[in-house]
Amino acid sequence: MKHRPRPEEQDDLLRPRLIDMIDVRHELVKLAALIDWGVFEREWAGFFPSHKGRPATEPRLVAGLLYLQHAYRLSDEAVVARWVENPYYQHFTGETFFQHRLPIDPSSLTRWRKRIGEEGVEWMLTQTIRAGQKSGVIDEGSAKRVAVDTTVMEKNIAHPTDARLNERAREQLVDLAQEAGVDLRQSYARLAPRLALQVGRYAHAKQFKRMRKALKKLKGYTGRVMRDLRRHLDDIPEGGLRDRIIVKLALVSQLLHQQPKGSDKIYALHEPDVDCISKGKARVRYEFGCKVSVATTLDEGFVVGMRSFPGNPYDGHTLRPALEQVEILTEQRPELAVVDRGYRGHGVEATRVLISGTRRGLTPKLIADIRRRSAIEAEIGHMKTDGRLSRCPLKGTIGDALFAVLCACGHNIRKILAHLRAWLAWIIATLWSAQTPPDRQHHTVITA
Repeated sequence: MKHRPRPEEQDDLLRPRLIDMIDVRHELVKLAALIDWGVFEREWAGFFPSHKGRPATEPRLVAGLLYLQHAYRLSDEAVVARWVENPYYQHFTGETFFQHRLPIDPSSLTRWRKRIGEEGVEWMLTQTIRAGQKSGVIDEGSAKRVAVDTTVMEKNIAHPTDARLNERAREQLVDLAQEAGVDLRQSYARLAPRLALQVGRYAHAKQFKRMRKALKKLKGYTGRVMRDLRRHLDDIPEGGLRDRIIVKLALVSQLLHQQPKGSDKIYALHEPDVDCISKGKARVRYEFGCKVSVATTLDEGFVVGMRSFPGNPYDGHTLRPALEQVEILTEQRPELAVVDRGYRGHGVEATRVLISGTRRGLTPKLIADIRRRSAIEAEIGHMKTDGRLSRCPLKGTIGDALFAVLCACGHNIRKILAHLRAWLAWIIATLWSAQTPPDRQHHTVITA
């Protein structure tokens, strides 16, 4: 059901207002005034077609919590808990009086992300771009000159090894059999865990012949449990449990029959869509997650496009969708896009594309733009270090798409807040210089 409008809160002499408790010069207070919160009420209203049931949470509260969560690198539980303690967080989400209870259950953020989908979070990214233009972080025409690059957003999974995957598959099949009341011939609950540990020891000692022999035996244990449970499938009544068992049997069968260099390998049983991506890093040879395309303004490094691409496509094939997203979010078609050499053969004609290493026939200004391309690497590093782009905890490919855009929102929020802090410090320093005699200025310390 659609949310109810916020009731008009009358003055209460016994309850001080938040605006009287906080510093109106704080960056979060200024940022709250830059964002058009009414957009979320209008655009997210279509996600609540039913008029029955309990009213939904106010969109500004949810959007504000998601902004704060990714700006300050917090989990669902942490951002809700910190909201109770921080009056600036409460003012940012639209509260009038200080609240002493949790605004929502942390699980509500999960349900909201599923409901609004990728379209809803793209509206959040659009509002950060407009707030950046209002605050002066970026110019109106900055989105016409962009830098595009790809990175890997790793999934929240353990490092995949054959021994771990086979042992985990056997454990899940045994648990499902016990839940269905199926009496297996043998569960290998004692032999399989010991053998899985032994595989790791053989690999550490570089005794690979023994390791392969033990791994083959462990794989046989999992196959026997799978076939035993499949024989009892007709005895399990129709319902959700039987469907879960069928899905798990198909997944384990794919795991047991996959080839070492197959294109459809499974790296995690709870996340079968994870890709193995090699980016040429010396410290990490392979990364397990999803490829993400990042588009930033060439001059300021402000994110104007962020999109996930499952299946590990070629970088050149991701350029056209990335530029289309920038045009949709900013309502401006990019005139210049600077990319690295991995984008050769992109096939984009509507936008002029400059590839790193190209100098022949270019003006000094375009050569400087090509050198400027490397600045996007630092922006991606900040999103992984200061933000949450380094590891995606959301489930499935839709979780990758939502999380990537939300990380872009958090990066833009941090840039706007830093700009507002610097602007406030400059104003204070200017006022102090005008009021303090020149002979005493070097004895005073300014803090913003």
